[in-house]
Amino acid sequence: MSHSVFFRRAAASDPRLPARAPRHRKAVGCALLAIALGAGPVACGAGDPLSEKPYDASDDIDFNVPVGDGKKADPDKPLEVSLAGSDGRITDVTTTDARGRHVAGELTADGSRWHSTSPLAAGTRYTVQVSTEDDDGAPGRKVYDVRTSTPETKKRLNVTFGPKAGTYGVGQPVTAELSEPVKDKASRAVVERALKVDSQPAAQGSWYWVDDKTLHYRPKEYWPAHATITVHSNLADVKISDHLWGADTKPLKITTGDRVVAVTDAATHLLTVYKDDKPIRQIPVTTGRPGYATRNGVKVILSKEPTVRMRGTSIGIAEGSSDSYDLLVHWAAQVTYSGEYVHAAPWSVGSQGYANVSHGCTGMSNGNAQWFYDTVRVGDVVKVINSGGEDMAPFGNGYGDWNLDWTKWRKGSALVGSPDGASPQDRARLRPEAA
Repeated sequence: MSHSVFFRRAAASDPRLPARAPRHRKAVGCALLAIALGAGPVACGAGDPLSEKPYDASDDIDFNVPVGDGKKADPDKPLEVSLAGSDGRITDVTTTDARGRHVAGELTADGSRWHSTSPLAAGTRYTVQVSTEDDDGAPGRKVYDVRTSTPETKKRLNVTFGPKAGTYGVGQPVTAELSEPVKDKASRAVVERALKVDSQPAAQGSWYWVDDKTLHYRPKEYWPAHATITVHSNLADVKISDHLWGADTKPLKITTGDRVVAVTDAATHLLTVYKDDKPIRQIPVTTGRPGYATRNGVKVILSKEPTVRMRGTSIGIAEGSSDSYDLLVHWAAQVTYSGEYVHAAPWSVGSQGYANVSHGCTGMSNGNAQWFYDTVRVGDVVKVINSGGEDMAPFGNGYGDWNLDWTKWRKGSALVGSPDGASPQDRARLRPEAA
């Protein structure tokens, strides 16, 4: 076997040889010539190619913060990674912390610089993986350790998600209650980006700033039936504004049941219950009479109580007047904080299906009310049409979120636009208003 044939076979099987190393072609040629001629070492101005490493552009990476030397970076400043004085380029930068949170960033078109576009958390260790390639396309990669400092004094923003874990109807919004007010749009954007909602099956949705301390999240349409919805916050140790930093937040997981929607037509005095968009029962009802007309619009069941005491004094009716009442009401599903219910009203059976005689609630027979109570769950949708009452408010008197169309809802997001200017009503105290 000739020396040249032996070298080709050895080179083909030697794992030390780079698959692509055009920078070492001259050195390989000299070595081949020396072996082929059976001569001693030939000086060609280069070392042994088998001992040289491929060019790695990451050797020329620079950071704008201390890296792996015990010093800490200022979390108020963006993280920058650059590649200067080299013929290589950065192809990707991945920055994550121990919680698995990713730091968003942008890379210049020429691959010379990457900078973070989302805030760094304080008192946090980041793993920064920088991928590069040289001008011949040979890849390189290095991993760096970056630690951020912790401000001496800071106020914490706590977030409480709602509702409680459990199974709800497809109309149930997700809520986020903040421990501190957040007013300016830039700070709201930081908060909103960190509040994550995921639905399986997927559902397009958005947060809406109800006020400085309250956010609601809902999909464009109702939630899918039998969905799993997970909610968590990435705000821990993230700066929101001067002296306000995010705190740890307990995540939330809820599920939805069947798609159940009840539609009450106050003009025909009928309530139709739909399950998965198919009618399953039509119930004769009575709704609010003139002066006490039931609110039009979409409401969400807030609670279910087998027995509720309802009194006229709770809605301003003087005790002893002709309109006064004090009743124990059974099979009651509450739909507003001010006291609208769907409930049993055996005293008005003769009017059910024919006339509206209540003080605002939707009344039905005992049997129908018990069936309705057993069929629906908290979070199911109750929609009233053709009533002479006012429209259901989007906020402040229950979950009227669905009465805003999607365009207006999106304007309530700090990431899209400013809220539409409607001042949310203060929540009324829980009080039964009508029988």
